[in-house]
Amino acid sequence: MQLHFSPSMRSITISSNNGFIDLMKIKVAACHISYRTLFHTILILAFLLPFVFILTALVTLEGVNKCSSFDCFGRRLGPRLLGRVDDSGRLVRDFYKILNEVNTGGIPADIKLPDSFDQLVSDMKNNQYDARTFAFILRGTMEKFEKEIRDSKFADLMNKHFVSSSIPKGIHCLSLRLTDEYSSNAHARKQLPPPELLPVLSDNSYQHFLLSTDNILAASVVVASAVQSSQKPEKIVFHVITDKKTYAGMHSWFALNPASPAIVEVKGVHQFDWLTRENVPVLEAVENQNGIRNYYHGNHVSGANPADTDLRKFASKLQARSPKYISLLNHIRIYIPELYPNLDKVVFLDDDVVVQRDLSPLWEIDLNGKVNGAVETCRGEDKWVMSKHFRNYFNFSHPLISAHLDPNECAWAYGMNVFDLRAWRTTNIRETYHSWLRENLKSNLTMWKLGTLPPALIAFRGHVHPIDPSWHMLGLGYQNKTNIESLKNAAVIHYNGQSKPWLDIGFEHLRPFWRKYVNYSNDFVRNCHILES
Repeated sequence: MQLHFSPSMRSITISSNNGFIDLMKIKVAACHISYRTLFHTILILAFLLPFVFILTALVTLEGVNKCSSFDCFGRRLGPRLLGRVDDSGRLVRDFYKILNEVNTGGIPADIKLPDSFDQLVSDMKNNQYDARTFAFILRGTMEKFEKEIRDSKFADLMNKHFVSSSIPKGIHCLSLRLTDEYSSNAHARKQLPPPELLPVLSDNSYQHFLLSTDNILAASVVVASAVQSSQKPEKIVFHVITDKKTYAGMHSWFALNPASPAIVEVKGVHQFDWLTRENVPVLEAVENQNGIRNYYHGNHVSGANPADTDLRKFASKLQARSPKYISLLNHIRIYIPELYPNLDKVVFLDDDVVVQRDLSPLWEIDLNGKVNGAVETCRGEDKWVMSKHFRNYFNFSHPLISAHLDPNECAWAYGMNVFDLRAWRTTNIRETYHSWLRENLKSNLTMWKLGTLPPALIAFRGHVHPIDPSWHMLGLGYQNKTNIESLKNAAVIHYNGQSKPWLDIGFEHLRPFWRKYVNYSNDFVRNCHILES
């Protein structure tokens, strides 16, 4: 940029560096403008003109020169001078407004919804939808995917229920082969225990365990883990109770695979003279009443709409309808004092537990006159598993429940219990258990849904002595976030829930703690293709 003064000093010309364009020409009247004023004017113009040139070039490049009015130029140039160029905020607000409008109306029938996110992006690029159409497509796509996910979860819950209620092919094969062995092999039929050890079965100087199950493989793990973890395995006596159809196979297993030096007795429910219809009329009704059998063996999906179903409640409902809850084997623990009249103290174990530590100290625990030594399940680090109160098991809208029970009372765990049978025989626990079962049957199972624990929570009220939680860790069958360090330190770990370790739905990272006690080298296990992997 150059400044040219006329010889008379009456005019000043400002031109570009190439000399072809005169940007400004100023005429100076010598009689009115002093040289001082002229000098200051030139300085100001020299300072401002480069900025004017740059802004002019910017506007020209952006097409502002097409504007025919000064107002157009101001609208375009003003936001840039003030630093307000981004219109995204206004666009987002406009889009929110459209979304709110679309949310209140129905989706037009002529809108085709994409099957995937990739297709959605492709359709947007090819069809150039307006904002309202895009909002409808977005809403419809999300609702479609949400429905598919919900239907999938619903089906998954049903499949999981059927798997958990069924018998795996390998375990069924094991039972059949061992039953056949019982009929053809004299060694499989040998007396358990040998005649010379029969007095031990009622000797209270031994540690007596009780196990009730029709799962031979699971029973073998419970016994093997308890014996291998014991510091005095020669003092262990296992009383295994099973049903009539499994008795031969169960007897064969322990006859051919003795748990030495521990002693194992196997008895079927049909071999207990005390278990007559006269002594267990309520359980007879539970097993044979058509309404009850339909509830546990009927169509669990009838009337259930995935769109209107709380999936978490539905999962609990399915678990509560497991057929095992009407099995005599599941209720038989309430009759232990009568089935073993000569025993003073026993430890009851479920078939889905693994013993990892010597349990001898359990016989030394002073229950302070109580009947049942159990771990309370209303407090602990695992808020999912150890947060169970009576309200979690009972229907407190039922007048009989609300009148007799406290919803905030702490629950306790079935599955590893120390029973003082001498104290038990002085109580009316069994009668209380029976009376509440009758009431629940009369109310069409509206007082509680879940098997044997609710009536036991009532029957043992006032008779439970809390023991340290490290003796019994629960939740391995429904809690996949189990703390591994706590699991390793627990004396007994319990796979309560649907995901049993012998099922395909078992949690893979929790399975090795159970598998380590399976005898995979056994011929029957190998021939039934019960494999470690």
